[in-house]
Amino acid sequence: MDKLVLSLTSVLYLVSAVRVVIGVDMISACKQTPYPDICASLAPTTRPLSAVLETPLGFRNLALQATLTRAEQAHRFVSTMQLSSLSKLAGVAWADCMELMEDSVSQLSRALNSKKLEDAQTWLSAAVANHETCRNGFMELNSSTLLSSFPFMTGNFTKFLSNSLAINKAAAQVSTQPGRGRKLLSDGFPEWVSATERKLLQSRAPNADLVVAKDGSGNYKTIGEALAGAAKMRSGTKRFVIHVKSGVYKEKIEITKSMKNLMFTGEGIDSTVVTGSRNVKDGSTTFRSATVAVSGEGFIARDMTFENSAGPQKGQAVALRCGADRSIFYHCSFKGYQDTLYVYSQRQFYRDCDVYGTVDFIFGDAAAVLQNCNIYVRKPGGNTNTVTAQGRSDPNENTGISIHNSRVTAAADLKPVQRSYKTYLGRPWRSYSRTVFMKCTLDSLINPAGWLEWNSKDDLSTLYYGEYMNSGGGAATGKRVNWPGFHVMRTTDATKFSVGNFLSGSSWIKSTGIPFTPGL
Repeated sequence: MDKLVLSLTSVLYLVSAVRVVIGVDMISACKQTPYPDICASLAPTTRPLSAVLETPLGFRNLALQATLTRAEQAHRFVSTMQLSSLSKLAGVAWADCMELMEDSVSQLSRALNSKKLEDAQTWLSAAVANHETCRNGFMELNSSTLLSSFPFMTGNFTKFLSNSLAINKAAAQVSTQPGRGRKLLSDGFPEWVSATERKLLQSRAPNADLVVAKDGSGNYKTIGEALAGAAKMRSGTKRFVIHVKSGVYKEKIEITKSMKNLMFTGEGIDSTVVTGSRNVKDGSTTFRSATVAVSGEGFIARDMTFENSAGPQKGQAVALRCGADRSIFYHCSFKGYQDTLYVYSQRQFYRDCDVYGTVDFIFGDAAAVLQNCNIYVRKPGGNTNTVTAQGRSDPNENTGISIHNSRVTAAADLKPVQRSYKTYLGRPWRSYSRTVFMKCTLDSLINPAGWLEWNSKDDLSTLYYGEYMNSGGGAATGKRVNWPGFHVMRTTDATKFSVGNFLSGSSWIKSTGIPFTPGL
C-alpha cells in the first residue's frame, strides 16, 4: 500500500516537478508514482521534454495523453474482434466491453482537456470502473479464459491509468490549497445552470415537456417512446422534463450519454413503477441486467420506483444502474434482491429514497451519498445479507459510498425471521473498498461484527470502512471487526464524507432545488 498511496511529501514533490520548465528530473518525479518504469517511458521522442513541460500541467497532460492513446487502441481492438469466434455468452460480455471502452476514451479525453482537476479525478475513476467491469462480464459468464486474448487486460493499460490518477490527484491537491479553491457564484448556483432552469428545478411540480401515460392520456404510452421523441424534439442540453403518470411500465430503459440534463418525474413511490427481470443466471451480465440504465450527465428522477423482480434465487439482478455524473434521485424507491442499486461511477446523490435488497444491494464504484434514506433488508436466498459492496480498486480514486442520516432495518418478509439470518453493513468488492455509515439508525438485525470478509485478507488493511455516531440495536461498535481498515470515525474524519466535501455538492445539488444537508 505504501507504494501506491502518495504521501503529502510525495504530492508536493511530484507537483513541484510539474512546475519546473527546464531541467526537470523526470525520473525522480516518476519515482513518486505507483509504476515508476511506466512513467519514465513517457519521455517524448519527437520533441524536447522541456517543450512538453512549458505549462504547469505539462507532466500531468503527458501522462493522461499516453493513457488516452492506449484506451483508443483498446477500443479499436475490441471493435475489430470477430464475433463469429465467440460463444453467445462471450458475445454478451464483448458488447459490454465495446460500450465501456468507448466510454473510457470519452472520460480520458474529457479529463485531459479539463482544467478542473477534481472533475478530472472523477472521470479518471470512471475509466477504472469501466476496465474492471469489462473484466467482470467475462468472469460472470464463465468466459474468463478469453481475457488473455485482450491485450489491454493483460498489458500495461491499468498501470498507465493508475499513474494518471496519482499524478492528477497530486496536482488537484495543490491547486485546492487555501486561496486556490473553486469559487462559487454569489447566489450559490454553478455557472452551467441558467435562471430558467433554476426556476424549473425548484418547482414542486415542474412543467413537463412530454407526458407518458399507459391509458393514452399523454403524448406517449411508453417511456422508451418518450425518450425517442425527446431526442427528436430537443436541441442542445437544456433541461428536458418527462412526466410519467401512474402505472407499471414493463420496459428496459437506457438513458445514453447524449441525453444530458434529462429529468423524470413520477406520481409517487409505488405509483409510477418501471420494472424488469433480467439477471445473471439467465445469461445477462450484471452491467446489462439493469431495468433502467443511466449515463446522461445531470440526470434527475423523483417520485418513482425502479424494480428488478427476478427474485432472490436469480443472482445479480439490477434495478437501476447509474453512471451519470451529477445525478440526483429524490423520493425514489429501488426494489430488488441481489445487486439492486448499482452506483456504477461518477458523482451521485440520493435523498429521501427507499432501497430494498439482500446481497450487496448497494454496490459499485461511484462517489455516492445516500441521505435520509430507508434501507430495507429482505429475506435472502441463502443465509447471509450484505448491504453494501463498494468497488474502489485504486487508492487514488475519489469514490466511495457514504450513507448519512438513514435507517437500516428489516423488510416485512425478513422481520419475523431476522434472527435466522446474518446481516452485515458491507463487504469489500475491491481492495480499496470505501464505505461509511454516519448518524444512521442501525436496527438489531446488524451482526455485532458489522462487516464481512470477501476473498482476500489483504483487503482488510487497504479498505476504509467507517462508522460515526450511529444509533439503534445494531450500532454498538464494541464487537466490530478488528481490521486495520475499520474505523470508528472522529468528526474530522466523518466530515470528509459529507455531501459538501465528498461530492462538492454545495455547488451543484443546490441548483436543483432538492433539499440536502451539506455537512454532518
